[in-house]
Amino acid sequence: MPIFSRFATKVIASSALLVCASSGFAQESLATQPLRNVVQLAASGAVEVQQDLLTVVLATSRDGNDAGVVQTQLKLALDAALTEARKAAQTGQLDVRTGNFSLYPRYNKDGKIQGWQGTTELVLEGRDFARIASTAGKIPSLTLGNVSFSLSRAQRAQVEGQAQAIAIEQFKAKASDIAKGFGFAGYSLREISVNANDVGGMPRPRAMAMEAKMASADMAVPVEAGRSTVQVTVSGAVQLTSP
Repeated sequence: MPIFSRFATKVIASSALLVCASSGFAQESLATQPLRNVVQLAASGAVEVQQDLLTVVLATSRDGNDAGVVQTQLKLALDAALTEARKAAQTGQLDVRTGNFSLYPRYNKDGKIQGWQGTTELVLEGRDFARIASTAGKIPSLTLGNVSFSLSRAQRAQVEGQAQAIAIEQFKAKASDIAKGFGFAGYSLREISVNANDVGGMPRPRAMAMEAKMASADMAVPVEAGRSTVQVTVSGAVQLTSP
C-alpha cells in the first residue's frame, strides 16, 4: 500500500474515533446537566365506606398427658363445629374454613415433658352479618376468639377506583396551579406512581369475646361494623412548559 494511502487511512480512523468520543462526551454532558423546570408533587383522594366483610374466629384448647388424646379431642370439637357451620354456609355470604391447629408439649421445671396442650380454630367469614353471628352462637364446642371487620375485594376495588379518580383530578389541578403560578403555559407528565391503602377494620376488644363465652349457646354473637377510609395517593414529576 502506498505511504499516502496508509496515512489517509490512519487520519480517517482517527477522525472517526474523535467524532465518536465527542458524541459520547456531549451525551454524557447532557445527562449530567440538572433538570430544569421539573416539579415533584403529590395529591391524595379519600373515600369513606361502610365495612362489608365480617370475620369471626372461633377457637378452643385442650390439655392432657397424652398427645394423641389431646389431638383427638381437638379434632372432635372441630368436626362438630364444622358440621354445624356448613349448614349455614353460602359462598360470599358465609364462607367456612379451618384456622390454626397446633399441638405442643408442656414442660416441667426440669425440662421434661409433663403434658400436652393444643388449640384449634374455625373461621367464619362473609358479608351476611346476621347469618354469621347466628351460626357462631350455635357452635358450643368452640368459643369466640376474635371478631374483625374489613372491606370485601369487590367493595375495595370500587372504592379505590373512586379515590383514584379524586387523586388524579387533585394532582392535575395542583400541577396546573403551580405552572400558572410560575408563569408557564402548562405542564407535561414525566413520571407518575399510584399507591392505595385503607384505614379501619380493627378487631373488636377481647372483652366482647369473654361476654360471648358466658352467653347461652343459641344466642347470636352481637356484631356491628364500622367504616373504613380508602386513600389513594398519586405522586410524580411534571415538566413545566412554555407557550
